[in-house]
Amino acid sequence: MNYIFSMLPALWQGLQVTLQLFAITLALAIPLGLLLALARISRHWWLSGLVNAYIWLMRGTPLLLQIFFIYFALPGLGITLPDFPTAVVAFVMNYAAYFAEIFRAGIQSVDRGQYEGAKVLGLTYPQTMRRIVLPQMVRRILPPLSNETITLVKDTSLIYVLALNDLLRAARQIVQRDFNTTAFVVAAVFYLLMTLALTWLFQRLERHYARYDD
Repeated sequence: MNYIFSMLPALWQGLQVTLQLFAITLALAIPLGLLLALARISRHWWLSGLVNAYIWLMRGTPLLLQIFFIYFALPGLGITLPDFPTAVVAFVMNYAAYFAEIFRAGIQSVDRGQYEGAKVLGLTYPQTMRRIVLPQMVRRILPPLSNETITLVKDTSLIYVLALNDLLRAARQIVQRDFNTTAFVVAAVFYLLMTLALTWLFQRLERHYARYDD
C-alpha cells in the first residue's frame, strides 16, 4: 500500500495533463462540431460538400496518424506547434468531425412538420433551430455523445507518442523504473473512474430529458 501511495504524486501530475486535454478538446470540439453539422445540412452544395469531405477525411484516417502529420509534416510548410498544442489541434479536429455527424443525425431526426409550424409562427431559421430543433436534438444525441466522450477519455493516451507526460506515460515511467506493473493497474483505475463519472453524468442527463418525452 505504501508503494501505491508513493507513486500517486507522479500519476496525479500525469492525470492533470490527461484531464486538460480532455476538457479543452470537449470545450472546442462540441461547438465546432455543431457548426460543421449546420454547414453539412446547408442548402449551399459547395459548403456541404467541403464539410462532408472534411468529415470523411477525419473519420477515415487514424487519430494517431493525424497527430503525426501535424507534428512532423506541418513544420515542412513552415508551421511548427509545441507538443501540447499539437495534441489539442489534432484532437479537436478529429472529434469535431465525429460530433458533427452525431449532431447532424440529431437535427435531421426532428420532424419536418415542426419546421413548417415554426415558419407559420413567423420564426426565422436561426430562431427555429435555437428554440425548437436544438433542444430536441440534445435529448436524442445523448447516448451517442456519451459513447464518443468516453472514447475521448481513452484516446487521450495517444499523446504518449508526443512525449507528453500524461497518465499513461507517467505510469510507464514508474514501471520501467521499478520493474513493477502496479502503476499500470493504478492508471487503469483512474481511467475507469473517469469513465464511471462520465457515465453517471450522461445517465443523469438522459433521465432529466426523459421527463419531457411524450
